[in-house]
Amino acid sequence: MITSMTGFGRGEATSGGVSVAVELRTVNSRFLEVSSRLPGVLSRRENEIKDLIRKRIARGKVNLLASVVREESAAIPLAVNVPAAKACMAMLNQLRKTARIKEPVKIEHLLHFSEIFEEQGTDNLEEMEWDATLQALNASIDGLEEMRRGEGGELARDFRKRIALLEEQLAAVETLSKAQVPAERTRLRERIAQLLEDQPVDEGRLELEIALLADHLDVTEECVRFRSHNKFFLAAIDAPEPAGRKLNFLIQEMNREVNTIGSKSNATEIAHIVVAMKEELEKIREQLQNIE
Repeated sequence: MITSMTGFGRGEATSGGVSVAVELRTVNSRFLEVSSRLPGVLSRRENEIKDLIRKRIARGKVNLLASVVREESAAIPLAVNVPAAKACMAMLNQLRKTARIKEPVKIEHLLHFSEIFEEQGTDNLEEMEWDATLQALNASIDGLEEMRRGEGGELARDFRKRIALLEEQLAAVETLSKAQVPAERTRLRERIAQLLEDQPVDEGRLELEIALLADHLDVTEECVRFRSHNKFFLAAIDAPEPAGRKLNFLIQEMNREVNTIGSKSNATEIAHIVVAMKEELEKIREQLQNIE
């Protein structure tokens, strides 16, 4: 089934007190473009995140927004460096005595020294963040794909109706085209008779001209090719793989056949049908710009 390139998906997951939310928005694009806004803790995983998206989305402009929240109960990845804290405290006390400062050393004074803290257990915390990110990302892609498939299904129903209408219009063209040759034969005979008046008509030459005219007016080949394109178009709609580019190619070929039919025929009724067919093809072409 065809899939729309427009959609939205959101996923949330929690692992070890770390909550991650991922939002995905997609719009039309000729190719796959992935842009992301990630918090610092996930920025180093940006390429891996984009690779996961590319494995599941074939085409479209993808915007990803992620956020990470640590719950109050989650462990803080910092510990006090006791030797460094004691050394800083001793240094401040020595400075206080040297400068004859009566004010005692307070905790806020120590906090100016980053050396008193050290990272602890960051590997475990990163794994929890990444685990939650993977769950949230896959959930957001699932939601996105569901929405894109839903819209694709609506477009597929519209395409089938328009293809059915094009088949009806093509049948009308064939009927009118077959009636053209006898009418043109009669018109040509009458015209030649008027021009030659009482002179005899060269039947052999007349039949040759009529044969050439019939060949020019015959649109059987174009109608056969158009129906073949219709068949492949409908098959591509139901195919499991992305079909946007293939459908765009087929609609171009169908438009080419309609133009040829219009150029071959000089009947007003056929010209009107050709215009209507081109309008339907243009409506399909516009909708195809949203197909993956």
